[in-house]
Amino acid sequence: MAVFNLSVNGKKQQVDVDPATPMLWVLRDHLDLVGTKFGCGIAQCGACTIHLDGTAIRSCQMPISAVGDKAITTIEGLSENGDHPVQKAWLEHDVPQCGYCQAGQIMTASALLASNPQPSDDEIEAAMNGNICRCGTYLRIKAAVKTAAANA
Repeated sequence: MAVFNLSVNGKKQQVDVDPATPMLWVLRDHLDLVGTKFGCGIAQCGACTIHLDGTAIRSCQMPISAVGDKAITTIEGLSENGDHPVQKAWLEHDVPQCGYCQAGQIMTASALLASNPQPSDDEIEAAMNGNICRCGTYLRIKAAVKTAAANA
């Protein structure tokens, strides 16, 4: 076990865990931030996406020991009141079906728009490609990303 000092959603946090513990489990089991979901466990589905210094990463395969002093943002920290442009666009386009993948989808989309405020259709598709939605709401996801880009 080791003590790690983290910056999560703008707050200083301290956890005592095995250095190999994936960030997903640190967030869910030790910090009670359960918005980040477990999907596949092999960084292929995107349900566990968080931001590490603003970059979308898969938390299921990121050991806490690799985080260092980088800032972590989860879906809970994206906006205080759920009013981030991507979250608002998600509601406008009625994106969620079962909702399980949505936190990862939103985190990926918001990282895209932070680095590329006016992405093309091809850039949206490339960025969102690694996030799987079993309900198949891909067209609404793309439309929501475009709306968020227009309203940001």
